[in-house]
Amino acid sequence: MMKIYVPRDAAAIAVGADEVVAAVEQTAGQRGLSIEIVRNGSRGLCWLEPMVEVATARGRVAFGPVSAADVPSLLDAMVSDGPHALRLGVADEIPWLKRQTRLTFARCGVVDPRSVEDYRAHGGYKGLERALTLTSDQILTDVTTSGLRGRGGAGFPTGIKWKTVAQAQADRKYIVCNADEGDSGTFADRMIMEGDPFVVIEGMTIAGITVGATKGYIYIRSEYPHAVEAMNAAIAAANRAGFLGHRIGGSTHSFDLEVRVGAGAYVCGEETSLLESLEGRRGIVRAKPPLPAHKGLFGKPTVINNVLSFAAIPFILDNGAKAYADFGMGRSRGTMPIQLAGNIKYGGLFEIAFGVTLGELIDDIGGGTLSGRPVRAVQVGGPLGAYFPRALFDTPFDYEAFAARDGLIGHGGIVVFDDSVDMRKQARFAMEFCAVESCGKCTPCRIGSTRGVETIDKIIRGERVSENLAVVEDLCNTMKFGSLCALGGFTPYPVMSALKHFREDFGRDLGPAPATLQAAE
Repeated sequence: MMKIYVPRDAAAIAVGADEVVAAVEQTAGQRGLSIEIVRNGSRGLCWLEPMVEVATARGRVAFGPVSAADVPSLLDAMVSDGPHALRLGVADEIPWLKRQTRLTFARCGVVDPRSVEDYRAHGGYKGLERALTLTSDQILTDVTTSGLRGRGGAGFPTGIKWKTVAQAQADRKYIVCNADEGDSGTFADRMIMEGDPFVVIEGMTIAGITVGATKGYIYIRSEYPHAVEAMNAAIAAANRAGFLGHRIGGSTHSFDLEVRVGAGAYVCGEETSLLESLEGRRGIVRAKPPLPAHKGLFGKPTVINNVLSFAAIPFILDNGAKAYADFGMGRSRGTMPIQLAGNIKYGGLFEIAFGVTLGELIDDIGGGTLSGRPVRAVQVGGPLGAYFPRALFDTPFDYEAFAARDGLIGHGGIVVFDDSVDMRKQARFAMEFCAVESCGKCTPCRIGSTRGVETIDKIIRGERVSENLAVVEDLCNTMKFGSLCALGGFTPYPVMSALKHFREDFGRDLGPAPATLQAAE
């Protein structure tokens, strides 16, 4: 029987993966071919989706991008192991994949995301099995020593957060996975949930055992129906296999998981707004302190981490803290799943150790712009990330290196723009985005962003440009230091970086670029 892999990842479905499956089934039936179709996740080479693979004695041979019309000739090539215009060779040997360091995404695109057995056959649940033999303090030592920091954008050390919850005294504790992935150009959370959901479940289960929590929630944005379906299916399978519920793996530990779907508010990516939404209220930012680690969901100590943070845990527990910490640079340890998007030739997910430069990512790995025009700006870290010009392409992908240049790594999304971009409009978009998505609780974010849009509109019309630019700079400082959360606090990054690095777009003879925003304490 011939085993054929066709992704069920949302990106692949969007470009015809379901139609390819229907064509394969129909053509194989007409020819009397015995086949098995596995709906795997995506490997992250978005420009080659749908990427179809067939199992051979040499490994899985890939073809892409495949359309339904290609299926008859594709099956001929698979049966004969002959040439085909879409043949890419053995998937693991494709250069774009081979040069990656896949720790978190090692199984994504490889395993059947609905099968616990397939997950275990590829090394899954070994981290949990080891965790069940350790004390809470021993697990905390591993997580802390690994150097893992929050992959959702804040970069806070995971071990410290877990230790705080573990030491808190309460009759109940919770684990919450923030899967409200809303940044432009980001899709890593979605990919891992759709392609390897058990790694998220395993990481959350280990967290529960470590801090003494017996209940967890995965908060997924409503725009991710495929991820919701995949996580619910995986949770049910894990329960059947004894990896969730009572006496996990025959131990004394219990842990239950539940998926909750958000209504699409960007601000619910902020942890306290997310907690409000989980509790059934409108997503509005809470003042801190108290921190969620002390008083979180339903007033109980709560671990809140991003999807990728939890997904990194099984590798650390299975292979040891040092194996993870050996990758990276400075205080940025391990790997980062970087998402290349926008006007780029080779867009997709590229997991690599911290330290690769921005220029390598854009020019070498990404292949430059899809339009063929020169790269003018890249935005790193979502819609609230700074715009970097080519002069800063020597910046290493590292939390501290980006911060030193007034930038943010955020969730690892990179959006590329060519030389046709108008940076005034990009600065305006940042303010408009904040105005639309603000929860409205604090004045600097609610009012500052609205005034920002109005003032940049005046600049675009040429009205008192120098004076209005000074107003924008003043608004940015107020928002940065006066906002309750990162939505208002980070909006100044794209605005000020556009003013600093692309000042010519705002008018001639405006004098020197604005000074760097004072660093937050």
